[in-house]
Amino acid sequence: MRAIDLFCGAGGSSLGAMAAGFEIVAGFDIWLVAGLVYRANFPAARFHLCDLAALDVSDIRSIYGDLGDVDLVLASPPCTDHSLARGAALPSLAGLDLPWCVLEFARIFWPRWIVIENVVQMRRWHGFRSFLHALMHLGYCVRAQILDAADFGVPQRRRRLYIVCDREAEPPEIAPRTPHMPVGDVIDLDGYAYTPLRTPRRARATIERVERALRVLGRDATFLSVYYGSGPQWQTLDVPLRTVTTSGHFALVRPDRCGGHEMRMLQVDELRRAMGFPASFGFGGCNRTETMRLLGNAVCPPVMQAIVETLIGA
Repeated sequence: MRAIDLFCGAGGSSLGAMAAGFEIVAGFDIWLVAGLVYRANFPAARFHLCDLAALDVSDIRSIYGDLGDVDLVLASPPCTDHSLARGAALPSLAGLDLPWCVLEFARIFWPRWIVIENVVQMRRWHGFRSFLHALMHLGYCVRAQILDAADFGVPQRRRRLYIVCDREAEPPEIAPRTPHMPVGDVIDLDGYAYTPLRTPRRARATIERVERALRVLGRDATFLSVYYGSGPQWQTLDVPLRTVTTSGHFALVRPDRCGGHEMRMLQVDELRRAMGFPASFGFGGCNRTETMRLLGNAVCPPVMQAIVETLIGA
């Protein structure tokens, strides 16, 4: 069975589909860095560096003529304009409408299955209902389901919307697979250097955030300080990590041996494991900023594996 991956990024969806038995034929993305990582990890697949929104019907037909039939189209249109994380910035209409690119590929490639991933807030998009109806009009049975990566062996709470389409049958419900894994399982407590909590260069807001956590957890606790979001800006290590973002701002705080506390930021390898990417998946040549952008925007491979296995199993 063969698959292509639209808006592929680093290739989290491709990795999950490949683990479920698919041959990954091609990935498509507009970012050159994503292409370098994708090519390195999927050497047998073709990578198309392109703006999918700029392709017309003749372009897609040409791509189809080059690649041939596929059974599965994966797609993760950029979520920035749908996400609450954009803050007060107004969404771009062009960005909001990127899911329609998937429909154009579906018309020409006509795969058995389509799986589209995005943030939960995509349901508020002005075109959401029309998009689902267009998929149905094309001949697909459609199920939109919210899944949490923590239910699929990923040590992270990451709720995402998955639109699952099947041309021949009603898509089955994707059921949780595993108990939740604590983030402590992927953190190397002693493998990296720490710095004292209280230093002249430490931001006052950081110290105050840690002190608030210590008042709740106790001064002997080891925990994570979270630099974003509402609610408690800390979490313990015995539960899945809060959602990994493109900034990756989590600080590990623990008591030192002098009656105070020390801290360090979670490292890329720890955040990679928290996203469900195996150690064999490489980000060689990328700096931390580029790697975190790829990870924070990625699909957790175990989630996509579970979806695809459920589809072909049904």
